[in-house]
Amino acid sequence: MNTPLAPSAYTDTFARDHLPPQALWPEIRLDLPELQYPPRLNCADVLLRAGAAEHVALRGAQGEWTYAQLRGQVARIAHVLRGPMGLESGNRVLLRGANTPMMAACILAVIQAGLIAVPTMPLLRARELTAIAGKAQVNAVLCADSLRAELEAADLPAAARANTVYFGGAALERMMAAQPAHFDAVDSSADDVCLIGFTSGTTGVPKGTMHFHRDMMVICDCFPRSVLRTRADDVFIGTPPLAFTFGLGGLLLFPLRVGATAVLLEKLTPETLLEAIQTHRATVCFTAPTSYRQMAAMAGRFDLASLRASVSAGETLPPATREAWRQATGLQMIDGIGATELLHIFISAAGEQVRSGATGKPVPGYQACILDFNGRPVGPGVIGRLAVKGPTGCRYLADERQRDYVLDGWNLTGDAYEMDADGYFYYRSRTDDMIISAGYNIAGPEVEDALLRHPAVAECGVIGREDEERGQIVEAHVVLRGGVEASPELAVQLQDFVKQQIAPYKYPRSIRFLKALPRTETGKLQRFKLRGEL
Repeated sequence: MNTPLAPSAYTDTFARDHLPPQALWPEIRLDLPELQYPPRLNCADVLLRAGAAEHVALRGAQGEWTYAQLRGQVARIAHVLRGPMGLESGNRVLLRGANTPMMAACILAVIQAGLIAVPTMPLLRARELTAIAGKAQVNAVLCADSLRAELEAADLPAAARANTVYFGGAALERMMAAQPAHFDAVDSSADDVCLIGFTSGTTGVPKGTMHFHRDMMVICDCFPRSVLRTRADDVFIGTPPLAFTFGLGGLLLFPLRVGATAVLLEKLTPETLLEAIQTHRATVCFTAPTSYRQMAAMAGRFDLASLRASVSAGETLPPATREAWRQATGLQMIDGIGATELLHIFISAAGEQVRSGATGKPVPGYQACILDFNGRPVGPGVIGRLAVKGPTGCRYLADERQRDYVLDGWNLTGDAYEMDADGYFYYRSRTDDMIISAGYNIAGPEVEDALLRHPAVAECGVIGREDEERGQIVEAHVVLRGGVEASPELAVQLQDFVKQQIAPYKYPRSIRFLKALPRTETGKLQRFKLRGEL
């Protein structure tokens, strides 16, 4: 039984009002001594105080900030939010920017000011931003000046449109200049919502996952403490966007928790990531298996002696990739599975605990088991639904899909796993139609919706096709309208069209033209036939 929520510190009650009923929550377990937090907690304030004043907190392409300088920058932004922008506690702020110290400072300032951060990925298009902004009913926007085009094309709530401020040499910096370098953090409740992280479900309709101040501390005190064993002299680096909870934790929250340094750089390729590891003497790297596969072939050209830990998540880690990386660097890859719904990694292994082909074991603080499709636990050697519970869990923003994700207190991640007799968990597949390509979650129906907007497309079905380089690629099976001829040129045209509709990484890398789609008698698309399964 979950405990009742403490009184909120927020005057805007939107977040509390739109939490799912507690009867539909997963069981939240705070069993470990390090997970006992005070009832009043502002996670941003705690994290900002962890580092020594003169120790470097963040490094970017334009320079670096010490912890003292970061605290000052965050305070000035917080004053702008609560002063000139006129926001009240509990308001939602949509954040849009690449991995830079300024984007990190904006996220921290929103939370310190008693507001709720709604980070969005730089690649999202206007239609996707419209859906997120509407679902979260955002009150304001902080956006990098370089990303203003899609935001300006989005249909935002009127209040948010009127309260949009750009940063990166733009208006926000001018407003900050008039503000003091100290801000008294809002005395939030530990279970006040401070983050709404959006993910795409199998329908392509965005789901907002609601996380408390306590949750942000929990993920800092579980995986990085038990598996990574982070320390103040670490230098973190990687590629996942701060708008992904994988990146938010690994490249901002985890380093701040131990007073370490984070390197935040935009548009890193595998080669430039290797170069940055060498330049910044990074010790901990976060990226997807796709990048590690490419980096392994180039690793011999760089000095990677500083690197002590490499973390892979976001897609399945093939044993061959793990071995190639080990041979190239001498490092044993740390694999992990997490979910936006649970905020970060909950199954992993490091060092001598690594077993080939396995993701690992539950991170201390979490429990996991395999359930059959009747919801009953199954023993070793049986493939079933991965079920997880622990100190974080799924709470969707006003979404009926909460009932599907939680079963008898367990979070159902949508992954098919198998457990062995020693308690190691092995990934087998997705249990839904989510496509995981190069670490990105892509909902097939969302791509279908984009394709169907093209005048040449009558019907389409999108699946994930296994791919050695990216794990999976998006493959579209397209039925054309009468009179339209299939051709390679049309395939390229459709790919470009999708890139203009939704984030470019979601476009179909393979297009197959069919006369008709396989359907049931009731008209349901038989995706298994598109995959070539019997």
